[in-house]
Amino acid sequence: MVLPAAVEAVRTVCWTAALLAGHLAPGRRDPRRAAALLRRYLYRMGPLYLKAGQILGTQSGLWGPGAAAEFRSFFAGLPPMAPAALRRTLARSLGAPADRVFASFDWTPVAAGTVAQVHRATLPSGEAVAVKVVKEGVPERLHASARVLGLLLHLAHLLVPACRRFDLRGQFAELRPALLGQFDLRAEARHQDRIRENFAGNPRVGVPRLYPEHCTDRVLVMEFVDGVPGHEADRLPADRRPDLAARVQEAFYCMAYFHGRFHVDPHPGNVVFGAGGEVVFLDFGLVGVLSEDDRWHLSAFYYACVRGRWELAADRFTGAFVVGGDRLSADCRTELADVLRHHFEDRSRRWSTMAFFRDAAMLLHRRGARLSTRITLLALALLTGEGFVYDVDPGFDLWTHNRRFTDRFSPYQSDAARETFRREIEARAPRAAALRAAAADTLVAPTHLDRFVLPSTFPLVVRSAAGARLTDVDGNVYLDLSGGYGPHILGYGHPVVREAIHRAVADGAVNALGNPAEFALARLLAQAFPGQGRALLCNSGTEAVLVAIRLARAWTNRRRVAKCEGHYHGFSDHGQVSSWFRYSGDPHRPRAVANSAGADPRLVADTVVLQYGDPASFDRIAACAAELACVIVEPMPAALAEVDRGFLRRLRQECDRHGIVLIFDEVVTGFRVDYGGAQRLAGVRPDLTCAGKIIGGGLPCGAVVGRPHLVDLARTTHDPFLDVTARAFVGGTMSGNSVTAAAGAATLGHLRAHPEIYPALARRTDLLTGLLTGEAAAAGVPCRITGSRSIFSVTFDHASPRRIRDRLAGSHLQASVALAYYLRKHGVYLPELHTAMLSAAHTEDDLAQVAGAFGKSVREMADAGFFAH
Repeated sequence: MVLPAAVEAVRTVCWTAALLAGHLAPGRRDPRRAAALLRRYLYRMGPLYLKAGQILGTQSGLWGPGAAAEFRSFFAGLPPMAPAALRRTLARSLGAPADRVFASFDWTPVAAGTVAQVHRATLPSGEAVAVKVVKEGVPERLHASARVLGLLLHLAHLLVPACRRFDLRGQFAELRPALLGQFDLRAEARHQDRIRENFAGNPRVGVPRLYPEHCTDRVLVMEFVDGVPGHEADRLPADRRPDLAARVQEAFYCMAYFHGRFHVDPHPGNVVFGAGGEVVFLDFGLVGVLSEDDRWHLSAFYYACVRGRWELAADRFTGAFVVGGDRLSADCRTELADVLRHHFEDRSRRWSTMAFFRDAAMLLHRRGARLSTRITLLALALLTGEGFVYDVDPGFDLWTHNRRFTDRFSPYQSDAARETFRREIEARAPRAAALRAAAADTLVAPTHLDRFVLPSTFPLVVRSAAGARLTDVDGNVYLDLSGGYGPHILGYGHPVVREAIHRAVADGAVNALGNPAEFALARLLAQAFPGQGRALLCNSGTEAVLVAIRLARAWTNRRRVAKCEGHYHGFSDHGQVSSWFRYSGDPHRPRAVANSAGADPRLVADTVVLQYGDPASFDRIAACAAELACVIVEPMPAALAEVDRGFLRRLRQECDRHGIVLIFDEVVTGFRVDYGGAQRLAGVRPDLTCAGKIIGGGLPCGAVVGRPHLVDLARTTHDPFLDVTARAFVGGTMSGNSVTAAAGAATLGHLRAHPEIYPALARRTDLLTGLLTGEAAAAGVPCRITGSRSIFSVTFDHASPRRIRDRLAGSHLQASVALAYYLRKHGVYLPELHTAMLSAAHTEDDLAQVAGAFGKSVREMADAGFFAH
């Protein structure tokens, strides 16, 4: 490496001197001549510098169209390697000559880039493939160029104060692994597979399929994609071009902001347009990754910008993406807010990432701060991508389409949509609107009026409910798909439950005293969960989780708790950790995040976050087993409506191995998916089960059911001194009160006596999900309906990711909220952004009515522009 680096240093000095001499010569100051001179310089400097030329080729706004055209040859018109070098590379990488691996091989490349070239070939099976081959000598040249450039930047860092302030040395160090990793095609294959998976099912975006059996570190073999090269978009039929720029922008933004894995080099040479205008991405040698935290901060920043809250946007930007941002003065933040306002408002008709980053960087430079290297690759990708978008459509209004895109993934409606809904809903339900307005002075109702994070802009105010229907205070009747978030599995006001409540009230509504209904409910619970045997009653699912964790800590004398990301266990500090609103850390090693102001940071830090269904979770359990009191998990996460039996069985084994208490949170699924819960479906028994919702028959109730040695820790020893040190205190004046217990015992008794309810619910859930899927397909709307055993959800997205964080990342939240309001026009109540549920009161005619309302709603939403592009 010493000799190539020395040669590269000499080359750098000579050609840089020639560039400066040419630029300073008389008559060389016009942009076209300067661009031609720079193009020749970059070409002679080698592959590391050609990347810069590809970016410049997309920046017609910087150079002017004529000057930028000088760099277009860098997209795919670079010289290929010699035929003999190509044959050597193929034979060495594939382990055999090319004519023995492929039925045919075209030795003339279809494209040649800075690092590799691509050939068309045919497999023995007859499939046409593209073969990407790293050019011989390029890895060595890249390493040598990187060493020289790194040395030059080091010298500049020592000698030039401005370089120190911008930390060019540090920023290059951040970029260097990505730049040098371009010739490792195995890493590229992993990126390509992941991005292809992210866009699976999306008809507007494509990524070629790989043939892994033929892929090596220097050769990639993938399906051959016929299409129009990105720099020749004008060859597409006229009817395919109007939305092309928006499709390119949306595809890239999806990668960056919602998938967290994006193409760093989206120049025209790395894109092909299909016959239908679909955008096909190629060449994943340079891929950037945004963490969950980065995406959260970017979303928060853009949300503030969209709302025009510039001071807040400046705070969020500096807090997340500026080194030394915490030391910036108030007036500097005000200046940055002015920069944001200028670019996001004044220049919105011709948005420029380059101009924004330039102005922000210069301001920060003057104040002794700089942009973080964490967003270097994203800034580079945005710079290249926006240049490509303008190249496809010079008149494209990027900021307007950016707003339209980011609005989709905010749960809150645009001002125009909110005003439309307000007029329609308040015209239909004026009394409800008046009651909500009056209640604002006296009532905070976080569950249904003032919902945390998730919107309840137009909540229902219900006068009565019966069976599967709700009647609001204005007399409007709705088919209900909520069931009060789960308790009403028999439907509202079922005769068995109503009669039990009437009798219990007539008998005095006893609390804080033993009563027959309390004994009956406890017996039904203990019998429903075989092998657990003891039941302890409380007042809610949240209380049940608090009690179960305390019992586990008392038994094990350990303090830490493990839970799964995306699993909600009530509103306690533990229950909300990494539950629903925000996630953090690597998906295989999630980091605990509080999700609420006021949470005890020590308790959050003591929580180990696992990933449901991920084998890496067991390594995390083993690593901190000596400190873990319990693992709490939803055996059938409501957001997924699936049971991972293999994961739960292994979890049971690991907890047994390490003496950890296993807790199943069946507050939602207990007695809904089966009598005895999801644990019956999984064939796995926990140590403790948390129950709630259905077990109260529509009244507040919770319970912990479990093994005697654990639940008995809440029972007195009859020695007060021993109780304080060896028993877990659990209290509750209303726990086991006769009215709630009577309603719960009546509900469970009816379910046990009528086991046919469960298969009927399962059939109707399958029927409804099929009907809704058909309606969405007929309307041409990207929609995924998932459901099982009375629980279902509607997500407007193409993909079907497995992790909860990924399911939420790309879903069209605005459309999901809007669907709830459109359905109300057609007599159906669906909770906004919440899992929906059926009850035994729903008939097949009801489901047909729901499907019809859904079909009308998604068509109206499509006409209103919710699914544009």
